[in-house]
Formats: sequence, C-alpha cells, structure tokens
Amino acid sequence: MNLCCKATGFCHSVTMLSKYQQYYEKDLIIYYYACAKNWTVNKTKEEYDKKKQLPDFKVVLVVLCIIIILENLLVLLSVFRNKKFHSAMFFFIGNLAFSDLLAGSAYIANIFLSGSMTLQLYPVQWFIREGTAFIALAASVFSLLAIAIERFIAITKVKVYGSTKTCRMFLLIGTCWVTSILLGGLPILGWNCINNLSECSVVLPLYSKRYILFVVSIFTLILLSIVILYVKIYLIVRSSHQEATNSQAYSLLKTVTIVLGVFIMCWLPVFTVLLLDSFCNIQDCPVLKDAEMVFGFAILNSALNPLIYVLRSKDMRREFMRVLCCWGVLQSGRPSERCLVQLKSSSSLEHCTNKFEHQTTPIMQTCTTCV
Repeated sequence: MNLCCKATGFCHSVTMLSKYQQYYEKDLIIYYYACAKNWTVNKTKEEYDKKKQLPDFKVVLVVLCIIIILENLLVLLSVFRNKKFHSAMFFFIGNLAFSDLLAGSAYIANIFLSGSMTLQLYPVQWFIREGTAFIALAASVFSLLAIAIERFIAITKVKVYGSTKTCRMFLLIGTCWVTSILLGGLPILGWNCINNLSECSVVLPLYSKRYILFVVSIFTLILLSIVILYVKIYLIVRSSHQEATNSQAYSLLKTVTIVLGVFIMCWLPVFTVLLLDSFCNIQDCPVLKDAEMVFGFAILNSALNPLIYVLRSKDMRREFMRVLCCWGVLQSGRPSERCLVQLKSSSSLEHCTNKFEHQTTPIMQTCTTCV
C-alpha cells in the first residue's frame, strides 16, 4: 500500500487480512474513497454527509429509469402476447429490452445506494452495486452487437429455418449474457485494487485502472464492430439490384445513422472519462471528482433503444396501443374486445419474416427491407 493508506493508520488493521477477507471491512470504503479523492477521512465523511438528500439531477435520473423500465416492459409484453412476434429478430429485440429494463432497475438501486449510503457499504456490497450496473449496461451493448450480427447473417447467408436458426439465436443471446456477467463480475472475483492503492480508479475507487482500461477497450471494439457490420449491410443492400430501390437504401442508411449516432452520443462521454481515469491523476483532471453526470447520460441509451429498434415497426406500434388499451390507459370509450383483435401484418420486417420463412436463397437477392 502507498503513503496515503499509511497516513490514515488503516494499514495496520488490515495487513493480516487476505484480499477477500477485506471485502467485509466496513471502514475500507471510507479510506479508499479518501485516498482516491485526495481528501482526509474527515473531509470525505463531511462531503458525503452533504449528499443525504437526492439532488435534482438524480431525481431526474430516477424518473428516467422508471420510464426505461415501463417502456421496455411494454416491449416485452408486446413480444410475449403476440405470436406474430415469435421470430428470431423480435426475440433479439426482446432480449435488448430485457437488458435495458435491468439497466434501468440496476441504476435506480445504484442511485439510492450512492451518496451518503456509499460510506456505509461493505466492500462486497459496493462490488455488487457497481457490478450489477456494469452487467446490465454491458448486456444492453452486447445485445446491440448481437442484433447487428443477426442482421448481417440474415442478408449475406441463406436464411435457414429449423434447429440451426434457433441454435444461432440462443447462442448469441447466451453469449451476450455470459460475457456481460463475466465482465461485470471480474472485480469481485479479484481484479480490483485492494492492497494496491496506486492502481485505484478515482471514479470507482475499488476498481483497478487496468480493469477500467480493459472495459473501455472492450466497448470500443464493440462500437467498431457495430460500425463495420452496419456499413457492410448498407453496402450490400445498395449494391443489390433485386427489388432494391434508392428509397430503401436511404431508409436503411437513416436507421444505421440513428443507431450509431445515439450509441456514440450516449457512450462517448463515459469512454472519455474512464480513459482519463486510467491515465490521469485527480490533480490534473478535476473532472474525475464528479463524473456522475456522464454515467447518467449513458443510461439514456437504454431509453432510446426501444424507440430506434421497435417503434420503426408499425406492427409493434399497434401492439403497443393494444397493450395500453388493455391496461386502460387508452380506452377512450373503445370496447375492450378491440384489445384482443389479431394484427394484420403491415411492417416490412414482419412481412419479410413470414414470406421468406422457408427461403433457401440469400435474402439480399429477394428482399432487402428485412434489415
């Protein structure tokens, strides 16, 4: 441990404990936060005592998280209720909605367990708090990548029906969650900076700077992969002369631009702060002392995903209305039987899914609007 820890007098009490035994040392949080922020222990307690009430910014974030939970719950109910949506692409959209719903729930818990509550946590509770948020947000990002992979395969390969297609879907979804849980769980498994304060993050004081850099690298690779996949999809669609029109190509380009633009807009500030955290000390980068706003901005991505991936489907929008009608939100004197009327397909995505369910030639030769 470095001089900061020695100055607090805390080293002596924990020297004989292993790293995992220190997970249950309550005072450890206080000392690591004091060293990370370059404060004394008393100043750290004073600063966090001031955070007993939720500031307006966090109140807004709580409201946003509630909206995220409700809108993604609406997506899941729509996919579950309507058998027309029991296809691979809609299951991927449902998986994205589930991960975003968990992200909203995890961030609400994070908000109420932060501030003055932070110094009252045991390290193991702190790891669970931060790890759950990392898992949920990572699952949302990995779901975006899984959708991009599925769309790319759909227009470049033969659309296979049966067990092969189902296995591919479950493989992608399973890989998404296994990778997210592993990524978010690495710190509690041992990749943290306990007993090595010189490696501690400023933004997340129990996390190792190397772990932070690793996470940023993974998310950057995901971003580049999504960009490459969607660029290839657009080039393939534009070069196809079978039922491919300029309007369809520009519509696809518009969708891709929205997806990538929102992703970059929401996550770039987080990547920037975490990169600064990995290479910059708190004296040179004072922005690290208060980085909560950029993390709150990242959660906005979970609110926008349903709008981008789901609301562009006319059938899904109509199913939304039916669900809201059944909840009594949009009754307006309408008979309840209308809530049970089966939809007629109107969106190009669903039309192509039904039309080419047993297609044995590449989709790009016959229907480019599926993507």
